[in-house]
Amino acid sequence: MDKVTFGLVGKNISYSFSRGYFGEKFQKLGLENHQYVNFDLQKISVLEEIINAKENGLKGLNVTIPYKQEVQPFLSSIDVDAKEIGAVNTIKLNDDGTAVGYNTDVYGFQKSLEPLLKSHHTKALILGTGGASKAVAFAFKKLGIDYKFVSRTATEDRWSYDQLNEEIIKEYTVIVNCSPLGTSPKVELKPEIPYQFLNSNHLLFDLIYNPSETTFLRLGKEQGAAIKNGLEMLELQAEKSWSIWNS
Repeated sequence: MDKVTFGLVGKNISYSFSRGYFGEKFQKLGLENHQYVNFDLQKISVLEEIINAKENGLKGLNVTIPYKQEVQPFLSSIDVDAKEIGAVNTIKLNDDGTAVGYNTDVYGFQKSLEPLLKSHHTKALILGTGGASKAVAFAFKKLGIDYKFVSRTATEDRWSYDQLNEEIIKEYTVIVNCSPLGTSPKVELKPEIPYQFLNSNHLLFDLIYNPSETTFLRLGKEQGAAIKNGLEMLELQAEKSWSIWNS
């Protein structure tokens, strides 16, 4: 029986959640001819060959750090939402040879966050400015939550970590870490925000899922904040990818 292949495109992705998740899924569904492989690329230009070759019945790809933005020129078309977000994390390879880009991070993040939102959660800080942060911002736009990006250097539309003070932290009660700081094995790292000003009004969400409780989340919890990691978001976006590939 011919293989049906799906995979993950990224750089240094041996830790990949997706391969294990989909491997388990295929097993449960009895899809013995399905496989999920890692395409660990040191440069994104190799993707063109992968898409064109369609080896082993390649039907779909997920895209992770650092290629969610860089992948776009290699696609035939991009879904409206993904285009507006400016980041692609799911690619469907069609029988007619076209490769279409989507963003399922928005769906995963929004569905994971919504049950925790309270009426006072009206403003959010987004820590980091990579591809995932764009999906988070798009979800906040849909939810009607004002947001501000935070990165190492300030620009017209973003604050630097140095600028964060008690007043800002008290006003922005949702804080989302979209940076890789704190990912295993460097679990001691954390975004440099003034944690002492957090309280029980705050909701901290970390896109990282390994470890399950990052230093960022632990310090928030110690101040009484509600916390959530990125595992459910990943599962939800994976299921959304699966439905796109099979539509």
